[in-house]
Amino acid sequence: MALLIDLFGYLSVVVHGLVIVAQSCAIGAALFLVLLARPLAADLGPDGPVLARRVATVAGWSAVALAGAEALYLSMQTAVLVGTIDLPVTGVLGANFAVAGLVKMAAASLLAALLLGIGSAVSPALLVALAAVELVSATLTTHATARLDNREWLFAVELLHQLGAALWIGGIPVFLVALARLDGAPGSRRVGARFSRMSMAGVAALLGSGAAMSVLYIGDLQGFYGTAFGVMVGAKIAMFGMLLLLGLGNFLLVERLRFQPAAPVTRMRRFAEAEVGIGFTLFFAAASLTSVPPAVDLKEDRASVAEIVERYTPRLPRFVSPDHDQLALSTLQAQLDREAAADATKPPPAFVPGSGEIVPRNAADIAWSEYNHHWAGLFVCAIGILALLAQAGIGWARHWPLVFVGLGLFLALRADPDVWPLGEQGLFESLRDVETLQHRMFEVLIFGFAFFEWRVRMRKLRTGWQPLVFPVMCAAGGALLLTHQHAIANVKDQLLIELSHTPLALSGIAAGWARWLELRLPERDGALRRLAAWTWPAGLLAIGIILLLYREA
Repeated sequence: MALLIDLFGYLSVVVHGLVIVAQSCAIGAALFLVLLARPLAADLGPDGPVLARRVATVAGWSAVALAGAEALYLSMQTAVLVGTIDLPVTGVLGANFAVAGLVKMAAASLLAALLLGIGSAVSPALLVALAAVELVSATLTTHATARLDNREWLFAVELLHQLGAALWIGGIPVFLVALARLDGAPGSRRVGARFSRMSMAGVAALLGSGAAMSVLYIGDLQGFYGTAFGVMVGAKIAMFGMLLLLGLGNFLLVERLRFQPAAPVTRMRRFAEAEVGIGFTLFFAAASLTSVPPAVDLKEDRASVAEIVERYTPRLPRFVSPDHDQLALSTLQAQLDREAAADATKPPPAFVPGSGEIVPRNAADIAWSEYNHHWAGLFVCAIGILALLAQAGIGWARHWPLVFVGLGLFLALRADPDVWPLGEQGLFESLRDVETLQHRMFEVLIFGFAFFEWRVRMRKLRTGWQPLVFPVMCAAGGALLLTHQHAIANVKDQLLIELSHTPLALSGIAAGWARWLELRLPERDGALRRLAAWTWPAGLLAIGIILLLYREA
């Protein structure tokens, strides 16, 4: 129980992100069935009924995933509350958030049973009603219901926001199913045009509701740049911009199909694949917003422009590390060891992973962390430069993925100085600490980068699944970084650190999906492929530069 409580803050963001993904896919697929697949079934010939059944199946399994993810999320919340404030389970399940979660689970289960049982024959009115129940239940667990003012207005805006996300991003997976089924047939133009209109409605809903929530939750300009809530909203806006660019590309292709019905639609499918990935990442960013209070509620301890400028004014990187015995935990452990020796007793550990305590930090800890980030920046800059040289045709530079091995080993040794082999904590014991667990996850991703991408470069592979490992892991690393948390008591210090992590995450996401497009776009889209081929190494270089500028004081 203690471990669950300590990890809850991080796991709740991840599981809530899965809930939002499943919810948007279930509702988006159900609305796609009602608004597109069934109305166009007769016009699509033999493909029409088959497509409707496939969309119903995707919607049904998405609803199964929603029910399961919501059950896990509600179970975690219940376990933590029962274990911390000694409430009975029945008392927790009677709370408003629990009732809303139970209703969502019931609606998702019924939706899954209907769609997987009778498929596309389900009544459209019933599908819309169940989708509405899902949306209302989900909105009851947002910031809107906790407000004392503008509650009804915020509830309506939050509801519209989630509907827009489901219409657009949640509908893209079944749009890909439709394009794969039709495979360039004349019906692709009809499906593309109808989904384009659905997407525009979703975009309009997201834009309008997002603007309203920014005013009501952020309040002013300093709330945008000076609070964690505002910074995460900024990350969502940046990813929304990426989605709009991809959506614009597909819209222009749909318009082209009006005059050239035989034009290939492969590019539309590839853009939609990237939209799905970025859209799902945006959902995890939205989930992370639930872990921080709205900016309007944080009147004190905001970061000012002067503080941000002072922190991020470029300075020479730190390439000299403090000694390990100067770190706060090492100093504290040495003191406890001396006291225990004087009393002839066994010394207690200075820190117990999973205890929920804040890890002490001093000036040496800050210097240690900056040293780590700056050397990591050198590694990543080298990777970006070598990747650019490889794109320019310099043969030996194709070995650039091996630099990731050096980066991974460096981080495995230095990222957590209190963990074996430098510190007293055992490797597996340390995984009870959220930040250490996140670091180990990043290290696994880094070694995955090196192994698969080097094999791809040596074998000059462009097809199959192995070339896709690097872009997926790169984008996943960016998504994980958006959920990265530092256990720092000072809220302002935490914000100033996250101001560097957010552009790191966005650069990783952009680099990953640019590489995906380079690999997946057809040969005839040579100009777009070349643009993507130069974009992702530039993204890696940007990550390296940001790391070199990283500071904690």
